[in-house]
Amino acid sequence: MHWQLRPLDPGDRDALIAVYRDAVLSQTPGLYNPEQVRAWAGHADAGVGASALAGLERGYGLASLEAGETTTGETTIEAFGILDPPAGDRCRLSLLYCRGRASRQGRASAILAGLELWARQRGCLQLHTEASQLSRPLLERRGWRVEREERLVFAGEPFVRWRMIRDLS
Repeated sequence: MHWQLRPLDPGDRDALIAVYRDAVLSQTPGLYNPEQVRAWAGHADAGVGASALAGLERGYGLASLEAGETTTGETTIEAFGILDPPAGDRCRLSLLYCRGRASRQGRASAILAGLELWARQRGCLQLHTEASQLSRPLLERRGWRVEREERLVFAGEPFVRWRMIRDLS
């Protein structure tokens, strides 16, 4: 493993937007049509920045970084996940994204494991999320199950997603 995890902080906002946009543009073609990809990627600035900061204020997030530093001395965030805090005994996985160049390296699984540990330590007995075609297979491999399918219109485009849960008890 040539990367490490660290907690997210509000100063990571711009990096999270860049990871989100890269993940959508590099990994969703073939799963979604070009109009859907554009609609989803276009949500990066307005939606992700605000929801990431709100999620971090309420909950907890992890970033996967390259182990080495850039020439400017900064590390590069390659993947991230944010878990909203407990609502009773449930927590919500609100965001999980990985740059295309960093996918299939175990980063998202490591982030999920860290978020699950955080949730358990705070009394969460179940996680829930809304999964895309991209994230559903990973979540299923990690023990999540589909509760139901949802159809929605997002930025004028139709999408299908799945409400998924994972028991932590």
